[in-house]
Amino acid sequence: MHTVLVILGGFALLAVCLLAGRGFGGPGAAPLILAIKAFLPLWFVGAGINMYIGVARAGYSVTEELPIFLLIYAVPAAVAGLLWWRLAKG
Repeated sequence: MHTVLVILGGFALLAVCLLAGRGFGGPGAAPLILAIKAFLPLWFVGAGINMYIGVARAGYSVTEELPIFLLIYAVPAAVAGLLWWRLAKG
């Protein structure tokens, strides 16, 4: 359940980035693409913090946490990448 909540947090961060891109950048695809470019490293850090907490506080090994980290990062990042591709295309 924790993994699902963290992934949902990734989607929330993506939404905030997109709203900020639209709000500060105006119309068009360029501000949204810039927002996605900002989201990807931010989410990588967020997923990394989640992994660190899993290792340092919850007692999991890095080997146990790495697949969860990859899943947590990859799902919102894949959606962001698909959105980036669609915005750049059209």
